[in-house]
This record gives sequence, C-alpha cells and structure tokens, in this order.
Amino acid sequence: MQEPNFQMIDTNGVTLRTVVAGDGPLVILLHGWPQCWYLWRHQIAPLAAAGYRVAVPDQRGFGGSSLPSAVEDYNIRTMAADVVGLAKALGYEEFNLIGHDWGCIIAWNTALLHEDTCRSVMGLSVPFWRAGKATLDPPGMDDRFWYIRYFQTPGVVEAELEADVRESLRRAYCGLSADAPPLQWLRQLEHPRSAKLLDVLPPVPQLPAWLSEADLDYYVAQYQRSGFRGPCNLYRNLPTMNALTPELEGKKFSQPAAFVAGRQDPVLHYDAKWESWFPQSFEDLRFMSFIEGAGHWLQQEQPAATTAQILRFLREVEPR
Repeated sequence: MQEPNFQMIDTNGVTLRTVVAGDGPLVILLHGWPQCWYLWRHQIAPLAAAGYRVAVPDQRGFGGSSLPSAVEDYNIRTMAADVVGLAKALGYEEFNLIGHDWGCIIAWNTALLHEDTCRSVMGLSVPFWRAGKATLDPPGMDDRFWYIRYFQTPGVVEAELEADVRESLRRAYCGLSADAPPLQWLRQLEHPRSAKLLDVLPPVPQLPAWLSEADLDYYVAQYQRSGFRGPCNLYRNLPTMNALTPELEGKKFSQPAAFVAGRQDPVLHYDAKWESWFPQSFEDLRFMSFIEGAGHWLQQEQPAATTAQILRFLREVEPR
C-alpha cells in the first residue's frame, strides 16, 4: 500500500486524523472496535481509482485523532456530527457513508439523523437495530458473561486490554474471524458473569494469512497511543442511544442502502431472526450480500470480494 495521505481535520470540537485519497463524490469509511483507519487499507486505493474521493478517519478516541475521556463525549449524536463536520471540512455538502462494526452503528444513525446530507449508506457486519435493554442484558443471562455489560464500568476492560495490547488485539482479531472455531465468540455466554474478556478469547498459536506481524505492529502502536478508554466509551453510550434519538423510533431509511457481512461472522447470530426484520427498516435496500470465507473482519479477511461489493453499491448510487 502507498504511504497514506493523512490530513488532520477539525470537526465538531475534535481533530480527526483522516486518510484522504482520490477525487469525485465523497465516500466516508468508518471503522469500529478495536480498529482504526488501517482496517480499510485494502479498499482505499481501489475506490479512489474508481473515481471517488475517499475519507477514512480514525474516529474520536482512536489512533491519531483527539482522545476525549468523558463517556458522554461519545454519544450517538456527537459521533454522527463528527461525520457531517468531516464532510463539510472537505468541502462537501453531501456524502456517501460506509461503516463497519461500531462504525456501522454510527453510519446507520448518521443516515437517519442527517438524511438531507447523507446520500447513501452501506453497513458491514452489524445490522441496524434500536439498542434496547436486551442489548446490555440478554434475557436469562444475568449470571453469564456478556461483553457489552462487562464494558459498562469505566476502567475495567481498559486495564485488562492495556496490560498486553499485542496479545489483546491478537485474540480479538483472530477470535471473531472465519479462522476461529464456528461461533466461538458466542461461547462467552457459557462463562460466568465474573469472567473477563480475554477469558472468552483463547490464545492464538499462529496469525492467519490475512493478518501479518507487521499489520499487528501497526495496530499495537495505535492502541499504545490512544489506549482503550475512548473506544470502550462507545459501548457506554448504548444505554442512552434510544433516549437521545426518540425521533428515530420506527423511522425508515429513505436513501439507498446495502448490507454486506462475512458468512462466518458470529455477530450475525446475536439474533437468529434478524434477516426477517432487518429489511423492513429501509425504503430502498438495494441488496444484502454475504462473503464466504470471512468472519467479522471481512475487509481484511476477503479484501477483493469486499471491495467488489462496495463498488457494486457505489456504482448504483454514484455512477462514475
């Protein structure tokens, strides 16, 4: 990959380190947890070559961007405003938005909150849903481990993950990939509530082909800089998300949308019936697609197939 063109872009009271490439309609790519812009390293050049201006920020709290510490600084309205401000700072009144993992949650909500400026939205790996009580406390699992509940107390998961950043990231990336045993991630519910996150993510004897030691080096450097406080604060705003956005209850996406996920992504099994209710949230859902041989990190596990699906969508909504 060519040396990235980093720009430090001021938006909504923070500065986001952003990779910017290409010319044309704006496409913003949002990473999730525990990631940074580097998640999209295989997609940036192909999208720019296809005629799009690509902006890939480290979201607030991550990597080379501003690192506010307060939990409320990561509420969903603020995260959406970061995206809109980023587009304006780049000189665009409208943008196309693609998000993955937590970036997908932010993308879905940004599209609903700012439908006048968000021309299209594509989600990777995480279907849209309204975050209710079951998100924090799955029914019947009061005495079982559940990572979202574990993340709620500031300082706890940060201390665990920062004790050995390399080992933590190694386990997280491999444990949710297609290389892990099927649904290994969901076996966390077999652990007692007193367990820790790394108790449910076993050691990895060897890195998979899609994640090199050099890749891991880069990620480790980013998290040694930022720590995990900001990234984990995203989860601490789930309890307030619905209350902060009451106008979104029952609202449908008006702009063109698409959804792509790895066929082996364990996140798709949080709700076995999601494929039946998910399409009902959209007026113009162009397609849902699944990539074989990919788990949660599909941009890295199957980069060519993922890029092809992104371009398939963009060429429908922003022909070049």
